[in-house]
Amino acid sequence: MNKIITSAAFLLCFCFANGLFAQESSLLDQEFKTATIKQLGVLLEAHYVFPDVAKKTAAHLQEQLEAGAFDKANDLQAFAIALTESVQSVNHDKHMRIRPMPAGTGRSDKPGVAIQEKLDRMAAQRMNAAGFREAKRLDGNIGYLDLRGFAPLSTGVPMADRYMGLLAGTDAIIIDLRKNGGGNPAMVQYLCSYFFDEHIHLNSLYWREGDHTEEFWTLDKVGGEKMPDVPLFILTSSFTFSGAEEFSYNMQTRKRATLVGETTGGGANPGGMIPINEKLGVFIPTGTAINPVTGKNWEGTGVEPEIKTTADEAFDKAVELASTAARAYRQKIREGYEVQLTGLFAMLAAYPDDAEEEKIFESMQQCTSNGCLMENNINDLGYEFLIMHQKPETAEVIFKCNARLFPESANVYDSYGEALLANGKTAEAVDNYRKAVELAEVKGGPNLEVFKANLAAAEKAASSKRP
Repeated sequence: MNKIITSAAFLLCFCFANGLFAQESSLLDQEFKTATIKQLGVLLEAHYVFPDVAKKTAAHLQEQLEAGAFDKANDLQAFAIALTESVQSVNHDKHMRIRPMPAGTGRSDKPGVAIQEKLDRMAAQRMNAAGFREAKRLDGNIGYLDLRGFAPLSTGVPMADRYMGLLAGTDAIIIDLRKNGGGNPAMVQYLCSYFFDEHIHLNSLYWREGDHTEEFWTLDKVGGEKMPDVPLFILTSSFTFSGAEEFSYNMQTRKRATLVGETTGGGANPGGMIPINEKLGVFIPTGTAINPVTGKNWEGTGVEPEIKTTADEAFDKAVELASTAARAYRQKIREGYEVQLTGLFAMLAAYPDDAEEEKIFESMQQCTSNGCLMENNINDLGYEFLIMHQKPETAEVIFKCNARLFPESANVYDSYGEALLANGKTAEAVDNYRKAVELAEVKGGPNLEVFKANLAAAEKAASSKRP
């Protein structure tokens, strides 16, 4: 049984193997061409997602061979190009391509050669960085991500989390897919999941093998902060292909992003690389995409952007649009935060006479869940009431709520202990100072000695009150 090399793995190898293809100095003979075309036809009929089209394609190849269409293709590269043109003239499938096999895909009889080839592939993988080329913040707090491919999950997920972390907190995001040729559909699903907080059906892939359909839904959790409301812009070009088109189409059909640039390449049938022989391989689509919104895909037509412009001009246009969207997004967030903080401050002003601790906690919990307040903001608020407003009871409830919200933080217990001490609750203060020291000892940090000193002072105060 022929082993299928996955799409992403082959593309990675292919992109970094320019100049490394197995070279054939002698002219290809008719016997080689005949055997190649026969085996290619067998592989197409066995694996291509559309069996009827596969038969027609195989028959066409044989007719072309007998008509002498390949007589002038006398080296591997020329023969591969001629074969590709022949199969695509029938099936019009842009994924299906015949290529010389990259060096190192076979087994070398020389251990030293095999080791060098493996080291070359490992170096290529490191240089590729799972397709993540660049992440940065542009003026106006706009995030920019240059993504050149969708790698397998094992390498793609850690890199995605790292790069997306750099974009957290931006007010608009631009994802540049102008030089992205596709890759792993599971990685497309993972990156899409960063931009939705609902469980949404993104895409389906029908696979000929097993006659089954695989559904891809947004994941409930990713390894970073989700950004379901941040304005999103995707840059496309005629080079944008396959998995990069799926990402674009997923976002477009769900009205989650604005596409800017050129209509994409038009390849919606995923598959893998299969060796025809030791010199040539063929990428055979074994599946086809089915979008749950449109019921179709982008094969042959590409994904058409909402904002059409050239690939070279797409970046500047997207920045212009993102700048406007970012300003509106910031204003919307500010207005929402103002409403929430007004309600919280009203309860704190009324505490303890006309406001309940649990209501204050619920308000703070909502503020932290949507990013309005963070641990340090609540801590600062507590000290405002403790020192500036001279309201230790209100400060105590603020620090207590902070400890409930961030139970793994040593600092919140130290601050809570200070408010308890100010309110004469020395025994409770000692307990919280001790908790701060215990957490700091486990997790480390620069404030451990400060926490120990505060604990010692609280224990001294507690002992002086004992009869």
